[in-house]
Amino acid sequence: MALDRFFRRRRPQQQAGAEMPDLWTQCPACKEGLYNRDLLANAYVCPKCGHHLRLGAARRAEVLLDEGSFAQRSGAVHPTDPLGFVDIEAYPERLRRAQAKTGRPDAILTGTGTIHGLPVTVAIMDFEFSGGSMGSVVGEEISRAAEHAAEAGLPLIIVAASGGARMQESALSLMQMAKTTVALEGLMARGLPYVSILSDPTTGGVTASFATIADVIVAEPGALIGFAGPRVIQQTIRQNLPEGFQRAEFLLEHGMVDDVVDRREQRAYLARLLGVLTRQTPDLNVQAASASQAAPVPEARP
Repeated sequence: MALDRFFRRRRPQQQAGAEMPDLWTQCPACKEGLYNRDLLANAYVCPKCGHHLRLGAARRAEVLLDEGSFAQRSGAVHPTDPLGFVDIEAYPERLRRAQAKTGRPDAILTGTGTIHGLPVTVAIMDFEFSGGSMGSVVGEEISRAAEHAAEAGLPLIIVAASGGARMQESALSLMQMAKTTVALEGLMARGLPYVSILSDPTTGGVTASFATIADVIVAEPGALIGFAGPRVIQQTIRQNLPEGFQRAEFLLEHGMVDDVVDRREQRAYLARLLGVLTRQTPDLNVQAASASQAAPVPEARP
């Protein structure tokens, strides 16, 4: 064997069936390559341009709540196919694929926890599950969360991330708009605060119901918020839309949301807000789960 061949550098071969680690993510806004460990430590906010990347429901709970405080309540209700809906594939097939991807029965995670020591009930929508579409299970889980908060005397925080009502459930999904709204009335009757966090995107029937009837409505920077999409509106009215139309900052200027808060500051912001609304003193020394030590929030398996 020739010496040059013996000392020639060989490329490492990937073993059959082995998965390459996913180490980098490209920022959708500035196209910067971001190391996933750094992105996780920064609450999935681009450190270069401040763009807020979409966040899964389990990770969202870690960002908002005190370390180890989350107790899951959702996961017992599973979706069905009462309409026998089929488009290019059967609805049950879509559900099975989304459930395998996210590890939860539907596009919602609910539970209880604390924010700087203040007890809260939370409901977090999961955009990774069929675009966070609102079907019967989402409406039921949000209603249950609101009812539990009212019974336990706790504030309610809902994080919205949705493309709207789920078309595969037709009128049944639209009924959830009224159902969740009625459930939230129980909080108002008991004088308990309800805070809505609008993330990117929050559209359709979710925007037209529970997401925008809160006592305090907070949006994330750059989030798309509206009923119909900007292109649909522009085609309908046949006029050019203002710059930044339906983005969080535009809605803040026009009084549709109360504040736009960076995700990295939301936990402290909510602690101060809830402290005022509930006349309690938050413990600002309590930390959230760190990126290096945080155990993932338990996922509900279908």
